[in-house]
Amino acid sequence: MRIAISGSSGLIGTALMRSLRADGHEVVRLVRRPARSAAEVEWDPVRQYVDTAGLAGCDGVVNLAGASIAGHRWTEEYRREIRESRVLGTAALAEAVTALETPPAVLVCGSAIGYYGETGERAVDESAPPGEGFLPDVCVAWEEAAAPAEEAGIRTVYARTGLVVAREGGAWQRLFPLFRAGLGGRLGDGRQYWSFVALHDEVAALRHILETESLAGPVNLTAPAPVTNREVTAAMGRVLRRPTPLPVPAFALRAVLGEMAGDVLGSQRVVPSRLLESGFSFAFPGIDEAIGAALAPAPGA
Repeated sequence: MRIAISGSSGLIGTALMRSLRADGHEVVRLVRRPARSAAEVEWDPVRQYVDTAGLAGCDGVVNLAGASIAGHRWTEEYRREIRESRVLGTAALAEAVTALETPPAVLVCGSAIGYYGETGERAVDESAPPGEGFLPDVCVAWEEAAAPAEEAGIRTVYARTGLVVAREGGAWQRLFPLFRAGLGGRLGDGRQYWSFVALHDEVAALRHILETESLAGPVNLTAPAPVTNREVTAAMGRVLRRPTPLPVPAFALRAVLGEMAGDVLGSQRVVPSRLLESGFSFAFPGIDEAIGAALAPAPGA
């Protein structure tokens, strides 16, 4: 296959690119500068420019670009960047693939379980409506931006990713050092559900989506059994063999993180019904397994 990837320098994009190339597939990276080789395509998501000639011959396009929602305070300016980096980039790619003489068979658009908002203890799958708030609104607009591709008959998938368990990025990149130092603990009351996915399974699921013609529309990329933050804390203690005595009170999180604390303290119990129905098998379905996989040495290391 020849696959184009935006956001290829991010956590998921880097791992997906590495996996595809290891199996002999050709990967074309979308870059925000002039292309230096045939393996790159210049684009500018803000100006909504894509060098469509570089996408010719691609079997699929995976759009993973977007400003990080972690590590920044959510000022009005940064909220705008979170939204525009996703919506404008997706719109540009959707228009670009529809303009090709021979469009790719599939467009996989990154999205997030933030689509569902707060779900409490209620389990939700892809049939659930969007929630209320900033992140659900962003996810709705993000997915709607791909409409031109869907309307043109290109199989379009919205990959709603959960909390990725990895050392190199995401929430766990910050959690691992704390727990190793014996400073980890539950967040708030610890009863909120975290819908996690091992990085290995995230990549495998994206590849499964690329290859499975029956999958279109929203697909949740989360492990089959979400766990509470209290259970995550216990698993981290078990795997790292460290005590977890220090709960972080909700008011302290809000003081440090502002409105973003709501997403850390919120509960999202999201299940991957469509992945499971399509025959996908998780290599690391449990939280202990996912944490262990993240800590394992890289192949060849």
